Amino acid sequence: MSDMLTAAADTLRAQMAGNDLEGSVKFDIEGLGAVRVEGAVVSVDDGEADCVITADSETFAAMISGDLDPTAAFMSGKLRIEGDMGMAMKLSAALG
Repeated sequence: MSDMLTAAADTLRAQMAGNDLEGSVKFDIEGLGAVRVEGAVVSVDDGEADCVITADSETFAAMISGDLDPTAAFMSGKLRIEGDMGMAMKLSAALG
């Protein structure tokens, strides 16, 4: 498991504090692995999810740090969303 995935999971846990996602979203970070949010649980694993968001590590790091708006990243083609698009929107709202 990479240090980046562990740090990203920790950041997402802090951002999700008090918010419960009704479903699951997996961030598939190309070449590194995956971080999955299910309910209020954030884990570093590649399990099934309602929605899969795929991005390179640079894009993912910029989104997690707040330097890149996820909608802008999607519109510019820097990330791909497969599955339930509504779940991605719920995650974005939960992260504030």
